[in-house]
Amino acid sequence: MIPIQRVPKTSSGTKRVLLYLGTAIGVVIIDQATKFWAEANLTSQSVPVIGDILRFRLAYNDAAAFSLGVGSTWVLTLISIAAVIALLVYGPRVKNAYWALIAGFVLGGAAGNGIDRIFKDPSFFNGHVVDFIQVPFNFPIFNLADSFLIVGVILAIIQTTRGDEIGGGRAA
Repeated sequence: MIPIQRVPKTSSGTKRVLLYLGTAIGVVIIDQATKFWAEANLTSQSVPVIGDILRFRLAYNDAAAFSLGVGSTWVLTLISIAAVIALLVYGPRVKNAYWALIAGFVLGGAAGNGIDRIFKDPSFFNGHVVDFIQVPFNFPIFNLADSFLIVGVILAIIQTTRGDEIGGGRAA
């Protein structure tokens, strides 16, 4: 008789890493799919989605948030790559699922826009980020990568102010 071997249970650390990477991959897929859709279906003309509260309009951004760094796309590309590498190195070290989710949002957002900066026109490593979500009050047009990145940062700030450090410990 052949002995039956038990499959080892996944450790909570493995589950956290899978949550982290799964979240990041999901964010990148959603971001890139919506950008593909935007490029295929939108123009520079604003299209109302929910009245004047939410509109879609295709735009290409060669700067960072709020038009910082215009004309420095290659520098922003390097920063994006550095951020993704740092998140890939340090992200798996988070000590709880909440931080894994937060890190996944931030990694996915950074990677989603990084992909645009590396591969989109006008040239390799000098690409423009695809933006298409427009809200009122002269707010900059943005995309889902931006949204996930901002949500991740806001959640990290909230969690930190509550005393939960990124490694899962409690601040003194």
